Amino acid sequence: MGVEIRELECFLVLADELHFGRTAERLYLSQSRVSQLLQSLERRIGGPLFDRTSRRVALTPLGKEFLTSLRPAYAALERVVENARDYANCVRGKLRIGFQGSANDDVLNAVAVFQSHNPNCLIDVAELPLNDPFGALRRGHVDAAVVLLPVAEDDLVLGPVFSRQQQTLTVCTSHRLAGRAAIDAEDLAGEVLIAVAGPAPSYWRQAQAPTQTPAGALIHRGPEVHTLQEGLSLIVAGRGGMLVCRPTAENHRRTDIVTIPVTGLPDSALGLVWRRGEDTPSLQAFAAHLRSQAE
Repeated sequence: MGVEIRELECFLVLADELHFGRTAERLYLSQSRVSQLLQSLERRIGGPLFDRTSRRVALTPLGKEFLTSLRPAYAALERVVENARDYANCVRGKLRIGFQGSANDDVLNAVAVFQSHNPNCLIDVAELPLNDPFGALRRGHVDAAVVLLPVAEDDLVLGPVFSRQQQTLTVCTSHRLAGRAAIDAEDLAGEVLIAVAGPAPSYWRQAQAPTQTPAGALIHRGPEVHTLQEGLSLIVAGRGGMLVCRPTAENHRRTDIVTIPVTGLPDSALGLVWRRGEDTPSLQAFAAHLRSQAE
């Protein structure tokens, strides 16, 4: 049978007071209600917990055994509730989330769910420059950032990874590969890829514009850009191609460029990152919502 918390509370207080009147006062109940709760608990257990006479109230051997087992379990339950209350009270204020490009559905859905569950914490979003995924985070302008992978920064924590997408090559309509339905990574040999400028770390820039195919053939490094729009302008001018994920390519369709799926390269992916040691309750809650949206 299901356990009634009020019955357990009544038993614990009566075990302390050994007096029905004082127990009723502490619980803001009538003495008859205290008796009802105790009788109900004894029926659940199947035996008397107290010896009751007109002069005294005392625990039975069963009552003593039950009390010994119940007290630590009830204290643990109280701690669980208190910890949850503390956590909920901490999810307040403002949470600033930066993102590269446009926020995708996973991020927007996580923001909406987070706000519905945590009305006391407002989320602000800010766009991050393509060429500086971690700068705003380190400067404290945002609390967390949604960035393109990879992330290998000692001072940052990588949280949920989501939105794994096939990479595509974006080129102008006159490019030699423009008519292809799909290409392999080895077809990039000898091509020029527009690169991302610093201050993004070199390993991150290399991942966005590799200088070798998986088999080791040379890919030429083209001009460097700070934003995606700069890259698209150079593509139209015939200065090279650019690797972007499929959703980004679809969101920036133009009549003077084409996007071609590329096999043989790691998928593009996004990750939520934050400063090590600064995963606040608000940030933990948002990361959990983002993880659930991405699953």
